Amino acid sequence: MGEWIGVAIALVSSCLGGSAAAITRYLAGNTDPITMAILRWGIGFLCVLPAALLLKVRWPARSDLPAVAALGFAFFGVFFVLYNIAISYTTAARASLALATLPLHTMVVGALLGIEPLTKRKSIGVGVAVLGVFAALAAGLSSAPVGAWRGELIMTGAVLCMAFYNVWSRPFIRRSSALGFLAVGMGTGAAALIVVGSLTGSVAVLSHFSTPQWIAGLYLGIAGGALAFILWVLALERASPTRVAATMTVNPLAAGLLATQLVGEPITPNLVLGLVAVFAGIWIATSESGKP
Repeated sequence: MGEWIGVAIALVSSCLGGSAAAITRYLAGNTDPITMAILRWGIGFLCVLPAALLLKVRWPARSDLPAVAALGFAFFGVFFVLYNIAISYTTAARASLALATLPLHTMVVGALLGIEPLTKRKSIGVGVAVLGVFAALAAGLSSAPVGAWRGELIMTGAVLCMAFYNVWSRPFIRRSSALGFLAVGMGTGAAALIVVGSLTGSVAVLSHFSTPQWIAGLYLGIAGGALAFILWVLALERASPTRVAATMTVNPLAAGLLATQLVGEPITPNLVLGLVAVFAGIWIATSESGKP
């Protein structure tokens, strides 16, 4: 029962992540990628830190802090700047479809690092999902924004970076706590973004925000940043990582549905077929029975 509660929590988290993609697309027309990342993780950290202090979580050991900080900088800093750049080129649904292959990228990275073997069934699942995504994005390229392929290529590279983050993070989370690890990493990423933003003028952009932009930014930081990641951590405490990661398939649906309302992006049949291929690939790869 606890496993399915964890999966339900992860579904809510993935829906919030998908809606954040649509909000990012909404802001992308008038805001640069660094400003959007500052909004998401600056506000997110201001929400996560009090939660971590209130729950009296176990913080990373002093010897682990440099590595935890480096991972936080790479993920909350570099990854999400690339994420924002990717969404500025393509639609929220197409970018989220590439992002939905995260569980399969994580499997491949785990195999490359010798952490988890890539079996024949897992290889088939990865192949089905990747081919489905490629076919869906290629089929809809004529109706996509000009230069959309750049965004999807950047997102694919960013997802690979996130997969390495997932694999390398596990030992540090085990030695401290998921929320403590999250707070330190998110704080490091937010601080680095603010420093860079101050030097490049991205922070100054916030002073010109309109009321609708601030509402969108607050949603991005509170719901798409803090709440989505706190729920993700809670889900990982109750369900297996593969089942939790599989909920990423709802991310493109949430992104597409909200983007149709905010920026008028259509949900095309090829994107739906691509999502089906991702779901099928993840099911094939994660439903393999193993010996206890």
